[in-house]
Amino acid sequence: MPSAKDMKLLAVIAAVAIAGATAYLLLDDNASSPAAPTVVTLPSVTSPLPDTTAEQHAPGGSDAIDVLRATLPLPQIHLNPPPDDVKGPSFPLATVRPGRQVTLHTSPGGTAFERVGDRTEFGSIRVYWIEKVKGAWFGVSTPDLPNGGIAWVKDDRFKLTISQTHFWVSSDVSAHRLAIHYGKRLLDRFPVTVGSQTSPTPLGDYAITDGLVGRGLGPWYGCCVLALSGHQPNLPAGWIGGNRIAIHGTPGSVGGADSHGCLRASDPDMISLFARVPLGTPVFIHA
Repeated sequence: MPSAKDMKLLAVIAAVAIAGATAYLLLDDNASSPAAPTVVTLPSVTSPLPDTTAEQHAPGGSDAIDVLRATLPLPQIHLNPPPDDVKGPSFPLATVRPGRQVTLHTSPGGTAFERVGDRTEFGSIRVYWIEKVKGAWFGVSTPDLPNGGIAWVKDDRFKLTISQTHFWVSSDVSAHRLAIHYGKRLLDRFPVTVGSQTSPTPLGDYAITDGLVGRGLGPWYGCCVLALSGHQPNLPAGWIGGNRIAIHGTPGSVGGADSHGCLRASDPDMISLFARVPLGTPVFIHA
């Protein structure tokens, strides 16, 4: 388990990660912002193929990964506009403005089924990954629907701030691996524990909804937790916890297949992930 000093550092990292989603703003309260009339271009929602050339040819193995970690631009760096040398996909995000509420619909202009505020149930800033765009409506990944469901939110810039990120996460559950990407760059790859045979990790496309320090959640979650928009439909008998899936640390070993559906990583690897990705980052889980 991390020391008290490490946990204080992690709390700072958590603040950076939770604030990270708003650090990529393309549109803010400044009326002179050149992005004010921005039209969101929808990226592919299929897990992009990373450029692994750097990993294959970089000398030093883990030393090369350490170099990447040290030189990675962290979430507080503004991308307005995004730098020209970032190759590969970017993903649009919608952040609910402080004090505002938005209504979730079953389809563009369809039935409203829920109204939500600027904070999630866990207290994080509410940030949605925009998976689809239809006219003046955003299709967003949300834990308020079953896995694979899309909620629709009206494009209202008085209530939403539109941003983007080049970060994305992929996990191959058959290989027990998780990877962090920045555009086409593969930044890091590490082992994870995946769901057991009776409670397998559900495959699909999700988004990071919350960043939480694990200390307040019990020893089972290690240093930190990144909650996802997905759910575990195959919980074990007698389970009294929630059904949300997450990527989180662990005090135990990693690499097996004995979780209840979450992806468990070592604390050092979780800190590497936690410090990088902003809320709303898409996570592609496949076999």
